[in-house]
Amino acid sequence: MGENPRNSRIMQAAQARSTNKAPKPSRSTGLGRVIIAVYGILALAASVRAVYQIMSKFDEAPIAYSLSLFSGLVYILATFSLSSAKRGAWLVSLWAVAVELAGVIVVGILSLTHPEDFAHPSVWSGFGEGYGYVPLVLPIVGMWWLYRNRNERHA
Repeated sequence: MGENPRNSRIMQAAQARSTNKAPKPSRSTGLGRVIIAVYGILALAASVRAVYQIMSKFDEAPIAYSLSLFSGLVYILATFSLSSAKRGAWLVSLWAVAVELAGVIVVGILSLTHPEDFAHPSVWSGFGEGYGYVPLVLPIVGMWWLYRNRNERHA
């Protein structure tokens, strides 16, 4: 019995498709570019604000100002790792975005339950209300984006 010609064409097409895979687009294209830009803006805003506050009035709210500096550093790390195509950048991005999400949730809850410790707001106080809740929404979007753009090694 001969081979079914239809099955052989399907197999040939499947083999051709698997050998001619086009490279996946970079994480820094399309929506990724917007996400990276927002992270960059938050990195600049949080870092500059924190450095100013720490240098001028650290004794007024040391916890809040230290958290603002920490969040600025997390945003800087996320910005550079999200825009990098280097090996390991995806994993660094995942950790940075996860730390940001945990920080926003924990600090958001603590700023509501212990307002005396947050005499002045930090970036993550009130779940990022001072920044239009962008610090709360951005890591969720970032996690989704990272999940959609994981490579086969991280799948």
